[in-house]
Amino acid sequence: MTYRPPPVRPSTQIFRVLVASGRKRQAQAFIFCIAALCAAASANAAGTVASKQAQAQQVLAQIQKIDNSLGAAVESYNLANVRLQKIESDQRENRLQLKITRANLKIAQDSLAVRLVHAYTSTQDNSTLSVLLGASSLDDLLNRLEAVNSTSQQDASIVQQVTSFKAAIERHRAALRTAHSQQQTIVAEKAAQKQRIESQLASRRQLLSSIKGQIARIRAAEVAQQRQLAAAARSRLAAGIAVPVGIGISAATPEGSTVAPPNVHGGVVGIAMQYLGVPYVWGGSSPRGFDCSGLVAYVFAQIGISLPHSSYAMYGMGTPVSIGELQPGDLVFFSGASHMGIYIGGGQFIHAPHTGDVVKISSLSGYYSSNFAGGRRI
Repeated sequence: MTYRPPPVRPSTQIFRVLVASGRKRQAQAFIFCIAALCAAASANAAGTVASKQAQAQQVLAQIQKIDNSLGAAVESYNLANVRLQKIESDQRENRLQLKITRANLKIAQDSLAVRLVHAYTSTQDNSTLSVLLGASSLDDLLNRLEAVNSTSQQDASIVQQVTSFKAAIERHRAALRTAHSQQQTIVAEKAAQKQRIESQLASRRQLLSSIKGQIARIRAAEVAQQRQLAAAARSRLAAGIAVPVGIGISAATPEGSTVAPPNVHGGVVGIAMQYLGVPYVWGGSSPRGFDCSGLVAYVFAQIGISLPHSSYAMYGMGTPVSIGELQPGDLVFFSGASHMGIYIGGGQFIHAPHTGDVVKISSLSGYYSSNFAGGRRI
């Protein structure tokens, strides 16, 4: 006998359809929930990236302010060093002159003492009358009078020397006292500036640590851009092409301005290019590390030109040139001469920007054109 399943009742069949339909709706609801969660996660991720980017921009703006302040502090520190070196040089010179003057004073005093003793013990020098009475002839009288006048002039000269040497000694002593006082003031200024620099560097490091990932990407992009700029600049140098001033920079000479002589130091551009990538070190003036004025001073020293390690001091040197007159090798200054670099042509300059950066090429536009303080032709 063959087994046959019992017929399905209509109510049972309807139940199975409903169950199947419910499972389908549950599956659809589950898929919808997964999709919603994914969309939410994606939106949250995008929001997080945007938030991090906004945070990075805020931190970078804070760092930019610190860098600007640091640049001024570092160059003030460098200027204090220049002033201190000048004071120390003056002190050495004054000490030497004081020593020489004292020796000359002793010689003059000894000579004066000898003349006084001679005048006292010699009857010939007692009076003009004794000279006249002792003459044996007119010629003898004239010779005696000439000797008296000569002796009198010699004595007067010795006395004048003694007086002059004494005054010179007092001047050198006063100069040394003044220099010592100025030295103490500048040393105190340097200590305060150094403490300020170190404090700002600590704040900068703390801010940088909060956006390490973003900084790494920014630096990678910067390195790639620097390679392109350096390659273009080297091509210009190799070809010897005279590149005009950058786009958007007026070439007009202001009325009444000084016409600068042609720049004969364009060769410093090639020298400066050798140090691209050298790290910024505040107070640095060697290939181990440069600050902005240290780089310029070192590069010009390679062609035998001595410049002070201070952007403020260099700003007063050479001949002023406008932004439209710049030629390769000219010095360019920014933000009240608190920062500087060397113009390389094509609207670009090479400089050591700030701590955490390296010697690089930048465009004389945007921030730098709006903060341009002037150019100088050495």
